[in-house]
Amino acid sequence: MSEFPRITRNPEVMGGKPCIRGMRVTVGMITGQLSAGTSVEELLEHFPYIDREDILQAIGYAGAVASTSEYDLVGVN
Repeated sequence: MSEFPRITRNPEVMGGKPCIRGMRVTVGMITGQLSAGTSVEELLEHFPYIDREDILQAIGYAGAVASTSEYDLVGVN
């Protein structure tokens, strides 16, 4: 997914999970925090070494992965 140059995967960093620019900040952590109600501004405060574009690419990457994968959602009608 070359349209997400800020998202990296390295087996030696966070077990190969997609991360922000090789750091130990995963796409899952970013999207999980956003879904729990943390604002972009709060994320930028808590993680001063990432920037808004990192967060936007994490959201875009998660959306791209979700659109190409199927998951069984138990209990969802």
